[in-house]
Amino acid sequence: MTGPALTLSYGADAPSVWRPEFADQPDSMLSEDLCVIRGEAFFIQGLIEIPVRDTGEVFSWGVWTSLSKQNFGRVIDRWEDPDRDREPPYFGWLSTELTPYQIPTMNLKTHVHTRPPGRRPGIELEPTDHPLAVEQRSGISAARVRELGELLTGG
Repeated sequence: MTGPALTLSYGADAPSVWRPEFADQPDSMLSEDLCVIRGEAFFIQGLIEIPVRDTGEVFSWGVWTSLSKQNFGRVIDRWEDPDRDREPPYFGWLSTELTPYQIPTMNLKTHVHTRPPGRRPGIELEPTDHPLAVEQRSGISAARVRELGELLTGG
């Protein structure tokens, strides 16, 4: 007997600091991949990938990470470049609050690894003792994936 299918990806539609009223401002924008707030804050969406130890699959959090204005410009300039995955990682701050964790996830230090066009960047957390960073380094069980799903869906 097998258990319910695992949902291996959850994501945020916008950085936690985004507000709907920003959509009406000419210096703000939100797409599936990029976000600018008031021409001062810049974000990219990527994936924190966590190995699922007992299945060999990967669980992904779709998250937003801040970028400096300079690095955001570089991302835009190389958006369609097939070699953009050769870029060095960009520093950023995690800009998504992942509620299943008891400790806030906002503003964890990240490294954004660009990938070829059509693929979301990989988000690497700095190796700290934060539970999310530990899970990214060590992996999680299928039971933990189910637990996360239940926490997120109320099921």
